[in-house]
Amino acid sequence: MSVLIGLTIAVGSLIGGFAAMGGHVAVLWQPWELVIILGTAIGTYIIANPMKIVSDTGTAVTEALRNAVPSQAHYFEILGVLYALMRELRNKGRAEVEAHVEAPAESALFANAPSVLADARLTTFICDYFRLVIVGKAQAHEVEALLDEEITSQLQDSLKPYYALGMVSEALPALGIVAAVLGVIKAMGAIDQSPALLGGFIGAALVGTFAGIFFSYAVIGPIAQKIKTTRERQARVYIVVKQTILAFIGGAAPQVALEYGRKVISASERPSIDEVEDKTISAAPRGAAANDRPQQEAA
Repeated sequence: MSVLIGLTIAVGSLIGGFAAMGGHVAVLWQPWELVIILGTAIGTYIIANPMKIVSDTGTAVTEALRNAVPSQAHYFEILGVLYALMRELRNKGRAEVEAHVEAPAESALFANAPSVLADARLTTFICDYFRLVIVGKAQAHEVEALLDEEITSQLQDSLKPYYALGMVSEALPALGIVAAVLGVIKAMGAIDQSPALLGGFIGAALVGTFAGIFFSYAVIGPIAQKIKTTRERQARVYIVVKQTILAFIGGAAPQVALEYGRKVISASERPSIDEVEDKTISAAPRGAAANDRPQQEAA
């Protein structure tokens, strides 16, 4: 919604200001100039990028327009799944916990977190590292290095549409000049026509320069930046999982490990300690939750 509001303000200010200056708004409508600029931009974008990135760009733009970032409710579900797995691993046998991570879609623990199950990549991420915890042979620093490497790799992959659109944004002013040059060539071909007709051709050519700059700095550039912000906020959930698991491997009780994860949630979505306890720990079966307390006190 914020993207649409911003574009409305930008376009409205541009057209309104031009009209207030006495300009004829209809002159700005040069569809063939737009075909030259935007068509060339799309073509070069496809040339420069694999189809996987081209496809992901559509997804990224949709996410940016929808502001598809993790909500506080989503973080509650992530922390709830992590707490349940840690609690089961501490209080029950490894074989019982392994059943949950081998088939999360059939797990009662994951059933309480539909938004986690809906994100196949996040679900796989959680299950993979709990498998390492179950094996019990990996050192904390080794797991941390692996977590950092995977999170960095995932973030770089998710930001490829941002970098690709950034290159298009930088190229658009030049493509606007190309359209303007073609317009001037057309005008030169009509040099023997009346000044009014020739002036119209030159004005249309200059619209190409304007359109290239406008789409670069007022449309594509801001949308690319919005994609970057959105994808980085989506990656924050992996940092939460990382910190929670590392704390648990280090010997922290499940309830304490959750606090490590809670602390790395962005301030705007971060729940309080009491909210986390109410939504995750207190919501657990009484017997299992009670089993955690002596271990936490011992820790």
